Amino acid sequence: MSRPTARVLALLEILQSGGTRTLAELSDRLGVNERTVRRYLDHLVDLDVPVRAVRGRYGGYRLAPGFRMPPLMLTGDEALAVLLGLVAGRRAGLVTTSAAAVESATGKVRRVLPKALGRRLDALLATADFTVRARPVVTAETEVLLTLAEAARHRQPVDLRYTAWGGRRSERTVHPYGIVAHSGRWYVTGADSASGEVRTFRLDRIESAAVRQGEFDVPSGFDPSAQVLSGLAQARYAHEVSVRVRCTAEHVGLRLPAGIATVAELPDGWVRVRLWAERLDWVAAAIAWLDRPFEIEHPQELREHVRALADRLRAAAGDHA
Repeated sequence: MSRPTARVLALLEILQSGGTRTLAELSDRLGVNERTVRRYLDHLVDLDVPVRAVRGRYGGYRLAPGFRMPPLMLTGDEALAVLLGLVAGRRAGLVTTSAAAVESATGKVRRVLPKALGRRLDALLATADFTVRARPVVTAETEVLLTLAEAARHRQPVDLRYTAWGGRRSERTVHPYGIVAHSGRWYVTGADSASGEVRTFRLDRIESAAVRQGEFDVPSGFDPSAQVLSGLAQARYAHEVSVRVRCTAEHVGLRLPAGIATVAELPDGWVRVRLWAERLDWVAAAIAWLDRPFEIEHPQELREHVRALADRLRAAAGDHA
C-alpha cells in the first residue's frame, strides 16, 4: 500500500471516530500540510464518502450522519489491541457501559475476524488474568462522561446535579477544565460556581449534566491530573495529619500512592507530608513504610498508634524487653 493511500485511509479512520476535525488537527495527525489534507479529502469525496465541511469558529470536516462503512477489517495487532482494550477497560472500572455492552462489542469484533486469528485471541482471553482489579464502584453514565468531555474540549460551561458524600444534593455550574480517570473512577475538575474555587467531582455522583451557552478560559499551565490527585489527598476526613520526614519528595512518591498525600520540600533536607484520614492506624504503618527518620507534628493521637505498631513489631520479632 503506497503512503498516500495509507494516509487517505488513516484520514477516513479519524473522521469515522466522530466529531468535527479542524484542518490543522488533521494536518498534525497525518503529518502532512493542510493543502495535502484537502487533496486527501477530495479523494474521499471521489470515492463517494460523504465528507461535510462545517463552517464557524468550531468548524472543520466531518462525515455525514448515518454514514456506514463496509465490514470491519483488522490486522492481528489491531484486533488484539481492541479486544484487550475492551477487557482491560472493564476490569479497571473505566468502561462506563454495562458488562453486557462490553460482551456485545467484543462479540461483534470477534465475528469479523478470520477463524484462525479468532481462535488464538479466544485462547488469550480465556487464559489471561489481570493483577489490578476494579474496586466496587457505581460506574459513571456514558452520557454524562461524553457530555463533559465535549464541554471540556469546546470550553463550554455545564450545569450539574450532584450528590456529594453523605447524600447532600446540589445544583451548580462548572467550567470543566479536564476529565481524569484514576484508580477505577472518573473525575471532572474545573471552576465551581457554588464555591468559587477549582473543585473535583466524581462522575458516578453526577445525576445529570447539561451544556450551557458561553465560553471560558482554562488557566495557563493547568494540569487536570495533578489537580485531581491533590484534591483527593486533601479530601476532608476525621484527622488531619502532618509529619516531617528526612527524605526527598521523590522517595515519598515511590512509597505512598498518588492521591494519598501532599508533599512539600523543606530547606533543611526534610519534607512535610500532609494527608487526611478517617482512621490513624494505617497512617502509622504508612509512615513506617517510608523507612526514614520522622517527626509527628499533629495529631497527638498518631503517636499512640506509632507506639502500638512498634510494640507489635517487637513482639513479632521475639523482642520482649
